[in-house]
Amino acid sequence: MTALRPFHLAFPVSSLSNARAFYGGLLGCPEGRSADDWIDFDFFGHQIVVHLAPEEAGHRGSTAVDGHGVPVRHFGIVLSMPDWEALAQRLQAAKTSFVIAPYVRFKGQAGEQATMFFLDPCGNALEFKAFADDAQLFAR
Repeated sequence: MTALRPFHLAFPVSSLSNARAFYGGLLGCPEGRSADDWIDFDFFGHQIVVHLAPEEAGHRGSTAVDGHGVPVRHFGIVLSMPDWEALAQRLQAAKTSFVIAPYVRFKGQAGEQATMFFLDPCGNALEFKAFADDAQLFAR
């Protein structure tokens, strides 16, 4: 197996300036290339590209997981527990409105994880998670 390579994800936003403030400012993702209708960011070592497409942006549906309504279309990153805790504190200090506030999901079960869900200013859902034991990432 080869070493893990960065992923690439492109998704729609309704405002490039709001996306720039959120991904570049609040989340601290360095900006890469850009044009009049897109911007790419270094998303924790991975490449995300926001494309201006207001009619396609936003959260549309949820499904039940561990008693919470999890946005079906979402993305995020698995952080170390200290980095996850620091981000949760930064988001709370910024008065982020959470879809699912930071908590530990599947407590005492296989796959126990810290998780939080929130929307970017264009309505796209993100999940950030962390494991006390990274071996639990794919636990059944």
